[in-house]
Amino acid sequence: MKLALTLAAACAALSACAPDYPGPAPFAPAYGADAVAAAPGSLCFRTSDMRNHTVGDDSTLYVDVGQRGVYRFEVSGSCLAGASSSDPLVIRAVAGSSLICRPIDLDIAVSRGGMTSPCIVRDFSRMSPDAVAALPPRLRP
Repeated sequence: MKLALTLAAACAALSACAPDYPGPAPFAPAYGADAVAAAPGSLCFRTSDMRNHTVGDDSTLYVDVGQRGVYRFEVSGSCLAGASSSDPLVIRAVAGSSLICRPIDLDIAVSRGGMTSPCIVRDFSRMSPDAVAALPPRLRP
């Protein structure tokens, strides 16, 4: 009992000396990221939710992300040149989590004839239902 009281007093003394902590660390734990992904207005999605894709042009990719809707990806260069919507995508989450919230979180490559063309994702955004409906039928994923 005496040891428990001593430990409690030591903890109280240490916490009184600790500086105020301003908020979560920039490397928030996974449960924080999951909470962001669950938020309705969030851009975050999981790679496992990616269903189908279509190639819009040399630098635009449309991806069906299940219940999250359709996303438009803009890639650098022309890595999609000559690619078709039937070419498989090689998807890899970079940050060690399957949660994608920023362009840097995702590596995309197009596989054609056993070779892959890596794409640098510049930006992505969730499309509104009206914007998806305005796409020509061949571009809707």
